[in-house]
Amino acid sequence: MTIAESPAGAARRPATALALENALFSAAMLARRLPWTDAPARALGWDALTREGMTSGLLAHLRRTRSGRPVRLRTAFGTFLVPSTRVDAAGLLARAEEAGVLGAPSGLTPGGLRYGLSPHVPLGREVPVARGQWAALLAEDVDGVLAARRGDGTLDWDAWRRGMERVARRIVVGTAAAEDTLLSEIVARAAAESGRRSQGARGAALARRLAPYLADRDPASLIGWLAADGAGPESAAPALAHALAVVGGAAAGATLQALALVGVGAVAEAGEAVAEAMRRFPAVPAAVYPVGGAFVWESLAVEAGTEILWAPGWARDDDHSGAGPSALCGAPSGCAAARFAEHVAEAVVGRVLEATHPVVISPRLDVDRLPQALDPATLLVAFREAEGLPGDGRVTVGLPAAVPLSAHGYAPAAYGALAQASADRLERHAESLAACAANGGWDTDEAGEGFRMTLLAHAERCAQAADDVRRAAQRLAG
Repeated sequence: MTIAESPAGAARRPATALALENALFSAAMLARRLPWTDAPARALGWDALTREGMTSGLLAHLRRTRSGRPVRLRTAFGTFLVPSTRVDAAGLLARAEEAGVLGAPSGLTPGGLRYGLSPHVPLGREVPVARGQWAALLAEDVDGVLAARRGDGTLDWDAWRRGMERVARRIVVGTAAAEDTLLSEIVARAAAESGRRSQGARGAALARRLAPYLADRDPASLIGWLAADGAGPESAAPALAHALAVVGGAAAGATLQALALVGVGAVAEAGEAVAEAMRRFPAVPAAVYPVGGAFVWESLAVEAGTEILWAPGWARDDDHSGAGPSALCGAPSGCAAARFAEHVAEAVVGRVLEATHPVVISPRLDVDRLPQALDPATLLVAFREAEGLPGDGRVTVGLPAAVPLSAHGYAPAAYGALAQASADRLERHAESLAACAANGGWDTDEAGEGFRMTLLAHAERCAQAADDVRRAAQRLAG
């Protein structure tokens, strides 16, 4: 219903939460900063007392007592109009945008701090994402990241993030930008300072950094697609900056979360894993939208100066239509760059799963009780080689096995996964030694035959050690 269609006096103000409801909502927000508070409740099976249980229970109460309508909540971090379902949030934000009164959103941390989001810039139309179209561009970088694994098959977060930022630069800006780490840093700083006084200076620095790539556009990348679509340098630069921000975020964070879901058996296929990771662990778990003027939505009068708080990470309803802002971008009506980023993330996960199987080392995840929040920076994942990969006769030495930094908090199953990865590495080494011994170059003289016997003896010892470690891993895994 538009403002003109609303009968006089029909619009009414949103309901205001009670003092106790306000206090509980503030407590639920603050509790999200303290992950250890969940441990006693989870140990006793009292899910209602976990952070997720408290939040979902409170939102269910507000939906039930306010007929599902948005509620005005006064918290320690400000007063917000809070829709409790995805459909209501999508409709409310879309109506404000249609009325021209919706301001740029900012992210909201569990502690109530605001932070900048990459300013949404439309790409003009949907980027073509035919199956496999962008896979060749990212294959080299993804394979390079996997090749940098430690001896136990693990990758630390910084190594994964750097590799995925390289993927984003190559796909969005072109091959020439693949090594330009400063470009990613400027994009991140510009997004974080969106809405601040330094935003103009950051934007100018970003434009200067993008200028050489805009002058000589790589036709195989998104920058080349924008040129073919008729976008000039002035319009392409902000669109590229936004695309690089959301593609880099998805390639680093959503991919690792998706691989963790595959590792614990929650999902099996790349597309399903990425979609589930973004639904469960949105990159923008909570955003605040300022309203600059009054408007009416479904007979609900929203006043100027209202701040709409939408937290998809909290509101767990049954709607899976994709309504509302993207998990990667705060734009209320959706974002073509975010949808492209989802496709890139799916291609990355697919490439990883072709060659390896992920095993979650830390934190401990239960497929039947997955957490509501999962910071990718806290994930330690080992990538075991996929079964059936042929050897080529080279002796594989690899890197020294990584040792966990601390035994505190590691479950036996986590060490079992590490031991299994070590057993797989020993098995591959034994196979490579045997393949090397089979080479005809040892046939020429007696010394060559002696070396061959030495190699075969080493291969046998490695294979026996692999069997022993594998049995220990099975015992630890329970």
